[in-house]
Amino acid sequence: MKELALKYGCNPNQKPSRIFMTEGELPIEVLNGRPGYINFLDALNSWQLVSELKAATGVPAAASFKHVSPAGAAIGLPLSDTLSKIYFTDDVEIPLTPLACAYARARGADRMCSYGDFVALSDTCDAATATLIKREVSDGVIAPDYTPEALQILQNKRKGTYNVIKIDPNYRPAPIECKQVFGISFEQGRNNVRLDDPDLFTNRPTQNKKIPQAAMRDLVIALITLKYTQSNSVCYAKDGQAIGIGAGQQSRIHCTRLAGNKADIWWLRQSPRVMNLPFKPGIRRADRDNTIDVYISDECEDVLREGTWQNFFTEKPEPFTPEEKKAWIARNTGVALGSDAFFPFGDNIERAHKSGVQYIAQAGGSIRDDNVIETCDKYNIAMAMTGVRLFHH
Repeated sequence: MKELALKYGCNPNQKPSRIFMTEGELPIEVLNGRPGYINFLDALNSWQLVSELKAATGVPAAASFKHVSPAGAAIGLPLSDTLSKIYFTDDVEIPLTPLACAYARARGADRMCSYGDFVALSDTCDAATATLIKREVSDGVIAPDYTPEALQILQNKRKGTYNVIKIDPNYRPAPIECKQVFGISFEQGRNNVRLDDPDLFTNRPTQNKKIPQAAMRDLVIALITLKYTQSNSVCYAKDGQAIGIGAGQQSRIHCTRLAGNKADIWWLRQSPRVMNLPFKPGIRRADRDNTIDVYISDECEDVLREGTWQNFFTEKPEPFTPEEKKAWIARNTGVALGSDAFFPFGDNIERAHKSGVQYIAQAGGSIRDDNVIETCDKYNIAMAMTGVRLFHH
């Protein structure tokens, strides 16, 4: 098949729409549903991300994509009891495979942004992973293959309309890529930089030069995630997964703040205060996510006011005070941070430090590198300057 007609483009008024190959056959097969233009943009970007994560780490990987940027990306490390609870997998009756753990991590990092996502899996989708996917609000999934049981589970999702795409894992695109904007063709070499190359991390200008193996793994995960995130972008990573992604911001500090706030929310969800919220039985996961998000925020009164809390809780929770939140966030340590370009000022490091960042990988090359290095030294942060920019548009 050389081309596939689509219902419409990014918006319903954008017709006709299709995906096609100028040479050769399409490397994808639609096994179920009718994916759209944006679905394929998410699917093909996210497939590249998980493929690179698997190649770099040797561990199955997953990503959760929304509007051509990842909401989460992870490799399949086992889940702790805490993560299993906040990712809503503690009631799953079948054992979780490494791929299922990767998906749970990717989907659970930012559950608000992952609502209605497109999923990418580096390995053959198994029944455990399909079971987790079926429970969530999602548009579709792309993977190199599906077990018969997994495919049946996914084909029954969303009244039989769930989008299931199979991609040829051996497909390699041409070294030159092109696209059109306003009728004008753009052409460039594909970004084939290897981000698991140890040589990228040898330039460590900070006083602290120690980056443990686990932190190096997380820095690689952050950089590969950024390679497929709309720029400007910054990614916080810990324990084999992205925990906060700031995408598409014009200012680098806004990226760092946005991603840091998401990382803080991920960490706050693990606090006893949040994990012990007295939710009423039968509350849907999406409603629980929304309620937790508001409870953690400065607008907590929106769910704690009289006449409202009764809709969610069996008893009224105590507010999570700013002082309590700050104290809990201060307990988060060992966080890795990647940036798709250089940090222009030390204010990015100041913000990153507040969210437990101890390891950084960024391009370097700012006229204020000295200020950035000085700020890292202030907090004993180890930083590598890779010399590699990862803009993606």
